[in-house]
Amino acid sequence: MDRLKILLVEDNTLTALDLQEILEEAGHTVTAVARTFNEALKAVKTQPPDMALVDITLDGSTENGIETAREMLLVHRMPIIYLTADSDHGTFQAAKETMPAAYLLKPFRADELKLQIELAYHYFQLNQLVDTPSAAHLFLPVDKGYEKIALRDVLYLKADGAYVKIFLTTREQPYHISMNLRHLAQYFSASNFFRLSRSLLLNLDYLERLERNYLYIVGHKTAIPIPAASRKELMKRLTVVRTK
Repeated sequence: MDRLKILLVEDNTLTALDLQEILEEAGHTVTAVARTFNEALKAVKTQPPDMALVDITLDGSTENGIETAREMLLVHRMPIIYLTADSDHGTFQAAKETMPAAYLLKPFRADELKLQIELAYHYFQLNQLVDTPSAAHLFLPVDKGYEKIALRDVLYLKADGAYVKIFLTTREQPYHISMNLRHLAQYFSASNFFRLSRSLLLNLDYLERLERNYLYIVGHKTAIPIPAASRKELMKRLTVVRTK
């Protein structure tokens, strides 16, 4: 079995300690134990793991485990295993949108967890190999069918109510996709795509000009405001020559 780097997103200290013991006995390394949404995102950026085990209920956090997993996947693609005491159907359906590798109900058995981890990572690696040849393209649901687009041609995605507008260099008019941006964003996980806000996902390859509070995309004259909360992370993703 592969020795994996695993992030724990768990707000209960005793449960986190039990999980860490199980994982380390199996030969894995726990990269961090995050109790909240912010701690989880920081951990993913600091030391990207091979996998994350995520508790859905995170007391004291601004977001629950499902929201946390969504945002982590925008930063780093990896398999997610949910650990929860919540068997509610609505919670399960919400979790499914993030396409987890497994959904385990507490209390779980240590042997079961070890097997699910091994299976999850095995299938993740297989999918990586299968997806590689076509990773540069997507098929969008358009007019009762599916239309192929090249990721390199995508300028940005913008949430518009129940739809997402996808702007491309090859089309004058955007595609209108009946889907929420959080779900669609997982298909744009390459390093050149950046989630500027809840409603906007940019292809940084087409960032033409940057000002203190605004940025400009190639071919679009309208300035796009930079949220204060996103500016620091955006600057980390860019190579900027600074004046003394």
